Amino acid sequence: MTHLAGLLAILPFPQIDPIAFAVGPLAVHWYGLAYVAGILLGWFYARRLLADPRLWPEGKAAMTLTEIDDVIFWIAAGIVGGGRIGYILFYDFAAVAANPLRAFEIWNGGMSFHGGLIGTTLAMILFSRKRGIRPLSLFDVVAAVVPIGLLFGRLANFINGELWGRLSSAPWAVIFPGAGPFARHPSQLYEAALEGLFLLALLAFLIYRRGALARPGLVSGTFILVYASARIFVEFFREPDAQLGYLAGGWLTMGMLLSLPMALLGIGLILRARRNGVQPNDRQALP
Repeated sequence: MTHLAGLLAILPFPQIDPIAFAVGPLAVHWYGLAYVAGILLGWFYARRLLADPRLWPEGKAAMTLTEIDDVIFWIAAGIVGGGRIGYILFYDFAAVAANPLRAFEIWNGGMSFHGGLIGTTLAMILFSRKRGIRPLSLFDVVAAVVPIGLLFGRLANFINGELWGRLSSAPWAVIFPGAGPFARHPSQLYEAALEGLFLLALLAFLIYRRGALARPGLVSGTFILVYASARIFVEFFREPDAQLGYLAGGWLTMGMLLSLPMALLGIGLILRARRNGVQPNDRQALP
């Protein structure tokens, strides 16, 4: 009874309107603003990285400011297209197969980070080949700024009262609207702290204190490994998607399953970067 009382008596969900503001019939949601803020602030930070010659071997950045301006459109397309397709394939395939028009019903489900990552990666590969940029250097610059978008995105998830956590009696647990009367882990805030703030600070430390941008693949490998590890950790506190539930005997989730190969890829990129050492930016479209 004590545990049950604890689940019922924790923090109510803060009354935050998911609509930030409206202009006539047009309603602008916090979630949409989070995407815009993440992309714009990430673009600004990326330009700062490229403009600082101390961060690059021989003071020569891997790409120009014009090229990072141009790649923003490609990345945005990869995030949105890959994120939506990934959500359908990983989380909602059965429903979309039964009703293909559901793929366009963005209010029925949302975006997948893993799908967005794949879409963005493909977009960056195509762009780097087209412009003669070393792909891993482009990956590194983009990986350094992605945590900004993750931070805003997870905060928007919390404001929307979605992707909530499992039942909890912790004093910071929250009763989410639509999630029943019991308090739950605010797992969106856990992810904002780990995937956003912590990862952003860690990558900045590697870039500014350890010269990581001079070793292609080190920043992106660290990003992938730490994100995957953080996601697997938070999945123990996050409620699995209702249409999938738990996998493999009741403890594994789809988020964990998709993050495991990411962790291995991250380790591989880190080892490769450490083995190859400092690489000059010779404008060759090579790994």
